Amino acid sequence: MAKPVIIIGLLSLLSLIHNGNAYEFMVGGSGDWSLASASYNQWAEKSRFQVGDTVMFKYEAGKDSVVQVTKDDYNNCNPASPIAKYNDGHSMVKLNESGPHYFISGLVENCKKNEKIVIVVMADRSNRSPPSSPPSPAPAGEESPSPPPSGEESQSPPPAPATEDNNPTPAPNAATSIVTSFMYSFIAFAGSSLVFVF
Repeated sequence: MAKPVIIIGLLSLLSLIHNGNAYEFMVGGSGDWSLASASYNQWAEKSRFQVGDTVMFKYEAGKDSVVQVTKDDYNNCNPASPIAKYNDGHSMVKLNESGPHYFISGLVENCKKNEKIVIVVMADRSNRSPPSSPPSPAPAGEESPSPPPSGEESQSPPPAPATEDNNPTPAPNAATSIVTSFMYSFIAFAGSSLVFVF
């Protein structure tokens, strides 16, 4: 009886440790990068990518490739000016910054048949913001801006409207992911606690 509980506890502890680290996604859910699995953007819209995560693409080396491109090259299926190109058949791409990342097949005809994907990486919301620097003094001969009269506050410009490129709203399944993550963490904590009881 105690042995299965210990095993479950250890697995839960490993799950808890893994939860704090980056996640490895298999493109499309299976990792298969081909025309047979060409519904990649539907999968990407349901996934929650964060800085530091990796995406794995599996394909037959020498017969296809993964090309990271700009938005325009994505829309035009143009692999001629890649940001990065992968052709080893088992490509791990690390997502190092937030925002949209565009990937297409290196074969133009495959790209035109939807072997392409947009992966939107969420903004890093951790408390690691860079320290703010004090305002620099105005150059000689120029006046520094005066503070607003007392009782008035300076107004900041309104936020830019959300567009496809700068949409700050998390994916619709963000709440589900948060709840799921909390539940996994709770289960992992409870399971790891069992290790110490037995």
